[in-house]
Order: sequence, then structure tokens, then C-alpha cells
Amino acid sequence: MCGIVGGIAQRNVVPILLEGLKRLEYRGYDSAGLAVIHNNEIYRKRELGKVKGLEDLLKVDPISGTIGIAHTRWATHGVPSTANAHPHTCRNRVTVVHNGIIENHEQLRSQQILDGYKFTSQTDTEVIVHQIFDALESTGDFVTAVKQATAKLQGAFALGIMCTDQPDTLIACRQGSPLVIGVGIGEHFIASDVAALLPVTQRFIFLEDGDMAVLHTNEAIIYDKDDKIVNRPIKESQMTAEAAEKGEYRHYMLKEIYEQPFAISQTLEGRFINDRLQENAFGHNAKAIFDGTKAILILACGTSYHAGLVARYWLEELARVPCSIEVASEFRYRNPVLAADTLVVTISQSGETADTLAALHEAKKLGAKYSLTICNVPESSLVRESDLVLMTRAGPEIGVASTKAFTTQLVTLMLLVIAIGRRFQLSDAMEKKLTSELFTLPGKVEKVLRLDNQIKALSEQFADKEHALFLGRGTHYPIAMEGALKLKEISYIHAEAYPAGELKHGPLALIDADMPVITVAPNNSLLEKLKSNMQEVSARGGQLIVFMDETLSPVAESNIQIIKIPQVDNEISPIVYTVPLQLLSYHVAVLKGTDVDQPRNLAKSVTVE
Repeated sequence: MCGIVGGIAQRNVVPILLEGLKRLEYRGYDSAGLAVIHNNEIYRKRELGKVKGLEDLLKVDPISGTIGIAHTRWATHGVPSTANAHPHTCRNRVTVVHNGIIENHEQLRSQQILDGYKFTSQTDTEVIVHQIFDALESTGDFVTAVKQATAKLQGAFALGIMCTDQPDTLIACRQGSPLVIGVGIGEHFIASDVAALLPVTQRFIFLEDGDMAVLHTNEAIIYDKDDKIVNRPIKESQMTAEAAEKGEYRHYMLKEIYEQPFAISQTLEGRFINDRLQENAFGHNAKAIFDGTKAILILACGTSYHAGLVARYWLEELARVPCSIEVASEFRYRNPVLAADTLVVTISQSGETADTLAALHEAKKLGAKYSLTICNVPESSLVRESDLVLMTRAGPEIGVASTKAFTTQLVTLMLLVIAIGRRFQLSDAMEKKLTSELFTLPGKVEKVLRLDNQIKALSEQFADKEHALFLGRGTHYPIAMEGALKLKEISYIHAEAYPAGELKHGPLALIDADMPVITVAPNNSLLEKLKSNMQEVSARGGQLIVFMDETLSPVAESNIQIIKIPQVDNEISPIVYTVPLQLLSYHVAVLKGTDVDQPRNLAKSVTVE
């Protein structure tokens, strides 16, 4: 992986490819490259590092063409290097860009070496281009060769392919990794993300697993997994090119933190009538599925997993419905047992997270009858493969470190609590209370954002720090986990989160004056227990930073620093308390001089296992 752009047009596509790559930079990558066919020759440029380096290279040695493919690479096989960058070519006749992983690449490589093919990279991708070339030699037809070659590939892949034999044809293949076709006037484009193509079109065809598209300037022929020609609908995107711009903000992450009040409002919009949640917001058959649900299983990864952990507390405490949660990447490998009539809930910002998709497939194999996804991207794989869907409506999230996607996931999960809770032990009075609290959320988050300057000043204490601990109890333990994840992924400070009661079972050994301890302290039933845990840290000389409800009396200790958070009802407090932790991690990262929006080694949309 990470980002694919391609196009066939009646104009030079190189500027379009470069702009598309820039719009995919948020996904994370280590190198960039592009190739065009001009006068029946493949011209290729690749560069280690940022797209800007590739752009500068093309200024010195320009190339042009009306058909081309481009790629930003996030290393899976082989170190980041120019040789391992895409596109990959075979004998200047076939060239390929690839997202995904070819699981049988070693077997294919061994045979190809015996057949006389020379490898110039360490990648699994290079076996694809050799395989296509080999099939082309025997069939003499580009389309047939791609069909034969891809039939021998095992794993997940999205491909953009060109061949000098047919310079008027661009082929796209999808198996497990996302790929869309952009439809223009007398031109077609491909990309791994709609955002890459918004400057040239807002009309898209979303390929399904097993699809192969044969693209010319004026037509797109799509074959399904059974090799039958099919019609896939053209859909109009509501996203604009401007929506994915930073605007006045220094980083996308900061912009997205500040967009949270609006994103939360959008998530709630139109889902209530007379202040009562409408279950058809989840899908036309939601009532029947919820009526049949006896337990809930949540599958997710990373930040989405933390959202699911909060939801487990809510579902069991407020609704009294049995709920379990699994890290999606572990679920399919541990031979799990599903309770009867379990609703499987998947959570993913992109809807293309490979581990979560695989876990959903495994759950279905195990007999799961019902599935619901909470997602931010319409037409994504999870959306298409789930019985019910609740979109978060967070809008484009470009920063790799998720912010507004997380808070809107929490909002949608609370809507699920209300819908499911009606069938269990959620009283009418509590439902009304939760609904009222949700409506106050945008205003509460706005108030927290006013603490930005105070949190920015606080971040200076982390300038020389290499480690941090985060503490929370109850629903705020997952919020502490999310705070630790944010700090580590964008500032590269080693951070861990613990339930505060676990301090005495080991982590206290780490406490000293150089270990900041960040604590989330809302005014709830666990506060007194939490205060005792804080005293354990203070007594050992630890430096405590406490995000505390403004109505509480501050603790008078020289090594305890209090940030007062606006008063908020206990049920929705996890959503509010995550915002100051986002701001803290952001400002620490800026102070450390890291790449906030594109942290090293990470990708936004993880479409490989």
C-alpha cells in the first residue's frame, strides 16, 4: 500500500497524477512514483521521500502522456528505497502499481527466477508485473493476460496496469483493497480514494471485490469475479475538493479537532423526530434486527477499538445488554465462539480496514446473523457488507491521528445504546436524559476548545520527556488509552494507559519526577477511588497532570497540575474529555517538531493485515 492514482484522457495526465498523489499524502507513505506511456514507450520516475521530491524531479526532467499510473508506497515488503518504489515494470512493456499484499509472492518469485525473470526490488509487487508479462507472451492479449495473471495471485490487491501493446487501455483490478473509478468527459481515472480525484470529477464508480475494469477514454468495461460484464452505478460525490484543504490551520489534525462541534451536530442531524431517536437511521430493517438481538460483539482496531471499549461500558451499564469487544486482528485467529442472536458491530473510519473486514467475514462464517457497521465513508467495503449502517458524518479526516472520527463514533455508539436499550433495561427517563445530553455535546466541546492556549502552555513540560502514563477509571480508561495512543503516534513519546486501580500492581515502579502522569478525572462515582490512586503517584514524587471537572475542589499539591474541564453529565463525559487529550498530543508533537499529519511508519487507511 498506500495510494493509487491513474488516468487515461485526451490531455496530459501527469499534473492530475501529481495532484492526486498530494491528496493521498495523508494516508502515510515513504516514496512516490509515476509512469506514463508516450510514443509506445514507458517513461517512469520514482523518488524516495515526499511527493514534493517527485515533483521537483519532474521539473528537471519532465515527462508527459495521456495515460499514466502513480503511487505513494508504505513499505510492507522491502525497505523504503527508490528501487522498491512503484510503479514496477517488466522489460519496458508492462507497468503496475499495487496496494495490498501478495501472500504467495515467494512461490511466484521462485518460479519466475527459474523462468529467467530478473528482479530489481524486494517487493511482492514485482511478481505481479512479471506474471502479467508472462501471460502476455503466451496470449498476446493485454486483457486476457491480466485475467490469467491475477487468477494466480493470493492475497489482497488493488492494481493499476498499463501495457505498451495497448497504449489506449488502462486496467484496474480490485481484490480486498479499495479502488474507485472517476468518470469524466472523454476520460477515466482510478484512485484508492475519492479525495484524490475531486479536482477532476465528482462522478465515481465503486469497484467491488473481484472486479476488473478495462478503461478507455470514452468507455469503462467492468468484469465481475465470474468474468461477466456488469454495470456498476455511477454515484455523485457530495465531497468537495475544498473540504480536504487545511484552510487557516497549520495542520489538518488541528483543523479536524476544531471541526468536532460541527461534526457531532451533523452526526445527530435528522436522526431524531420530536427528540426521539428514529431506528430507521440504522437501516430499513433495523427494528427486526434489534428485536432479535440478544448480545453484541464489537470488532475494531486502533482508535475505533477504544470507541468500542467505551461502548461496552455504556451497553452493559445503561442498556444491560451483554457486550464483548475484540481486537479485530486477533478475532479470526483464536477460534472464537459466538452467542446465539449476536449483533456484530464493526467500527472503522475508512470502512476498508483489512483486519476488521476479515473479522466480519469470520463472524459470518461462525453463524452471525446480524451485522452493523459504524463508518465515515459511504460505499466502503464494510458499509456494503453489513446489514445495518450508521454513518458518522465526520467529513474528510486527513490527519493520520484520528480525532473527529473518534468523537463521532462515540456519538453513534450512544445512539446504538439507546436503540438497543429500548429492548432491554434502558428506561424512558434515561433515554430522554441521554438524548438531551447528546444535544448539548457540540456546545460542551466548544467550551473545551477554549482551553487550547492553556493546554499549549502545558505541553511545554513535555519538551524533554520520553515517557508518559495515562490513567482513567470506568468509561474513562479507554479515553486514557486513546490519549496515550495519540501522544505516542504523533510525538513519538512512549505512552501507556492503565486503569488507575492497576497502578499498585506494577506501574508504580515507573513513577519518578521524569514520568508525567496524565489523569482523566470527571465528577463520577469513581472519583474518590481515583483520588486515592492520584495520591499514590504524588507520594512517590510523580508529576500529575489532571483534567478535572471544574466543580471539584483542586488538590493542593505542588506536583499536581489541574486543568479544569467544563461540567458535563457523566454519560457523555468520555466524549468531552477526549478533546483536551487530543489538543495536548497535538501541541506536544508540534513542540517536538514531528510530522503531525503524517507520522513516521503509519498509514491512515490500513488495507493490509
